[in-house]
Amino acid sequence: MKLRIPKILLRETVSMALDNVRSNKFRSFLTVLGIVIGVTAAIVVASILTGMRQSIVAIIEEYGTNNIYAFHLTTGPRVNSDRAERLRKPLTVADADAIKAQAGAVEDLAVCAPNVGFTGGSFDDNISYQGRNYRWGNTQGVTPNYETIVNMTIREGRFITESDEDQRRNVMVIGVNAADALFPGQQNNIAGTEVRMGGLNFEIVGVLEKRKSGFFGENEEDNAVLIPLRTAQKVAPGRGWLLFVIRARSGQLPEALAQSEDILRRRRNVKFGDTNNFDVKTADNFVTQFDSIFAMIGLVAIAISSLGLLVGGIGVMNIMLVSVTERTAEIGIRKALGARRRDITNQFLFEAMTLTFLGGMLGVVLAIGISKLIMFLFPSLPASIPMWAVTAGVTVSTGVGLIFGVWPARKAARLDPIECLRYE
Repeated sequence: MKLRIPKILLRETVSMALDNVRSNKFRSFLTVLGIVIGVTAAIVVASILTGMRQSIVAIIEEYGTNNIYAFHLTTGPRVNSDRAERLRKPLTVADADAIKAQAGAVEDLAVCAPNVGFTGGSFDDNISYQGRNYRWGNTQGVTPNYETIVNMTIREGRFITESDEDQRRNVMVIGVNAADALFPGQQNNIAGTEVRMGGLNFEIVGVLEKRKSGFFGENEEDNAVLIPLRTAQKVAPGRGWLLFVIRARSGQLPEALAQSEDILRRRRNVKFGDTNNFDVKTADNFVTQFDSIFAMIGLVAIAISSLGLLVGGIGVMNIMLVSVTERTAEIGIRKALGARRRDITNQFLFEAMTLTFLGGMLGVVLAIGISKLIMFLFPSLPASIPMWAVTAGVTVSTGVGLIFGVWPARKAARLDPIECLRYE
């Protein structure tokens, strides 16, 4: 019989807490409104950040998890760069040849000349065809092996060949956005068409297949305009920037990274103990960079939601103090019938926790609904509701009720039963 008493008391306490919430529905809702807003904001932000991270990871995996990226400037997301970094010497084709010849863990290496038609350059990479223009091309000069190293798929035609590279031919492979802009409504027979770019005639020899993964529905490859590396150096000799995409042998990514870094340090005369005057990163490094950015955004979201939880907690404490005053006679009767201080404390604590628990659940429901609505209205905006955020939201909201319900519960437990019975 003794073992069943706690269960009965707990059941009765929870039942009384729910009855009290039901009897004051509107007041209870207003009390936990801050908690609802805080939990909703935290889960919505967490769902968007989680979806964005999944999109980034999918993009990187599609390009190849065994790849290493080398550039003379810092790659990846960053706020700014110092003057010393901007004055660094670009990498050279000779550097690429040295890595391929000396790094045993490197399987292959592609060289890319990014942003050939960047703003302010001498080469205008606007593409025109029959009165239509495409000005958003991410024009790059690449070596023929670039296709296989970054796992490209050709929708029509072919990729750049060694012959194109050696003879510096004016040929290009374009992304789906360029194809749609220049050939609206046309899905086939684009390869072989001659267009104008930078005052020169170029032949489109291939059209890229759209990547499965993308960020906000877009992938930088959708805007790509790829020309042979030597052609890029011919039409825009002043650019000179080179990016290396290094593919490591299977299972030898750390060795390939270390060897490539060591070769570049020696070739660029970096002294022992000095930091690199170039940047080498793997796919994991890019994910780590984005994680640090998402963590900062997450902290801001947590700070904002914490304000809502704090306001909600103060509201709960205030309403529970009012409830203690309103139910003074009830407390006196319960004590006269044998209720202990612990029983009164548990009753009011459970009422506070029930109130904030329901607020947290309402916040979770609203967050899921808002996330689904965002995904419906903006399909390109990635959102994925993580279970840990839902669990944390409900747990934290319940904990707020526990913390802010202590004072009212203790105040109720300490009331004198005789004074309570006299209270009117």
